[in-house]
Amino acid sequence: MNLIQKLETEERLNYEDGLALYDLDLFTLGKYANRRRKALYGKKVFFNVNRHINPTNICKDVCKFCAFSANRKNPNPYTMSHEEILKAVEHSHKNGIKEVHIVSAHNPDTGLEWYLEIFSKIKEKFPDLHVKALTAAEVDFLATQYHLTYSQIIEKMVEFGVDSMPGGGAEIFDQEIRDYICKGKVTAEQWLEIHRLWHKRGKNSNVTMLFGHVEERKHRIDHMLRLRNLQDETNGFNAFIPLVYQRGNNYLKVENFLSSTEILKTMAISRLMLDNIPHIKAYWATSTMNLALVSQEFGADDIDGTIEKEAIQSAAGASSANGMGIQNFLDLIETSGFIPVERDSLYNEIKVY
Repeated sequence: MNLIQKLETEERLNYEDGLALYDLDLFTLGKYANRRRKALYGKKVFFNVNRHINPTNICKDVCKFCAFSANRKNPNPYTMSHEEILKAVEHSHKNGIKEVHIVSAHNPDTGLEWYLEIFSKIKEKFPDLHVKALTAAEVDFLATQYHLTYSQIIEKMVEFGVDSMPGGGAEIFDQEIRDYICKGKVTAEQWLEIHRLWHKRGKNSNVTMLFGHVEERKHRIDHMLRLRNLQDETNGFNAFIPLVYQRGNNYLKVENFLSSTEILKTMAISRLMLDNIPHIKAYWATSTMNLALVSQEFGADDIDGTIEKEAIQSAAGASSANGMGIQNFLDLIETSGFIPVERDSLYNEIKVY
């Protein structure tokens, strides 16, 4: 059976098929990805009203692609106090957020309690908020730093009020690429094992893929297939988030930036390869809002949220530092011919506009 026949019959695609998808023209790819997306969600585009908080940028790791952690490229180290974090959450809670998304650097000086106690403090003060926190990279860092198992850290996360895990730290799973861009960070096998344990605990998570740096197409397909295999086993991933590499203020000297065509092809291929992960998120903070909206016709069905404040992608040049207002979201989605749907963190629909 050839590739087009497989796409027509929606047969599961293999590694060779994944690579061959990139050779199709953009509009053929878009047709099949959009058909899959429309069968699932029609014209709905999901978003949530959330707040990103990045409590510290002091990090023991030096990932070559990172512009957020404090180093020679970003000589402004900071660590927020719990009072500062709670004040930020309180301000955003008044603005109607449903989720607080907390991701930090790997700060060896703050202590395990500093990480965990802020979650319980948020839950205590704002019991209606969904706490999405600690990437698998942070879980690995904390487990190593405090001589605990991944399961022990996960138990503490649940105990202290973490509701779901973000998908950060996945980067690209190929170990040779990881050794070049983020040596010493959580390995692909460890990242997958942490999410496996989280899912077995009855919890959900997201997953990212950082692309457009030194990886090749084959590495992206390999990354997707490893995720698909774990999803077959656990069914715990809510969304796949292909993150477009931001080239500012970091140590990866990438000369050739991705074309919009390559980004859209990767979005479409994600939808076609990941037949078991419900949502494909075009995270506007890395792709720009315009491309995130175009991506909705190439397999994506989500653009993330209002975020309010964001420090990680904006440090590398993304225009996401101050988030985006909900009315802007609604206007942009509607003028693109889609139906805006506010969702909660687990994709339950809150309001269809």
